[in-house]
Amino acid sequence: MPRKVKVSTEVFESAKETIGRAKTADELRAAQAVVLPILLGISDHAVGQVIGRSRVSVVRMRKEFKQLHTPKGVAARNWGGRRSGYMTVDQEREFLSRFFNHGSQGSAVNADEIKEAFEVLVGHKVAKTTIYRMLDRHGRRKITPRPHHPKSGAKARKSFTKTAKNGDSMR
Repeated sequence: MPRKVKVSTEVFESAKETIGRAKTADELRAAQAVVLPILLGISDHAVGQVIGRSRVSVVRMRKEFKQLHTPKGVAARNWGGRRSGYMTVDQEREFLSRFFNHGSQGSAVNADEIKEAFEVLVGHKVAKTTIYRMLDRHGRRKITPRPHHPKSGAKARKSFTKTAKNGDSMR
């Protein structure tokens, strides 16, 4: 049994009118893509065979027809944006402000501290990448000092820079 096509009564009536006054074949096919599955209860594949298009084209034509003939007062679905965040961006900004204010007084901001406080707030463990993505959203980045070898010493570095490869002094 094919999946039911869902269109408003306004769009359905508009499609029936369009079938009667269509000037182009594409306009007629788009209206048929809306009307045929509802009246006959057939699948999109069968509608495609009737109007000479593929199933994907039938779905696309129906979507475009709905967009063109939906009343302007009805809000279209908007799929953009964050739908699965723990907090809104403003709540995140407020949460992070205490760490950034603390960091501006001369101490470093540690992602582990932020992670612990965030886990207490949300009530369960979160991945460290969650914290790094949140920091990135608010324009923060990880700044670390240049790495150095733990066994290196200032004296060894100084003597290395003052001698040539053959051991002779450069000065």
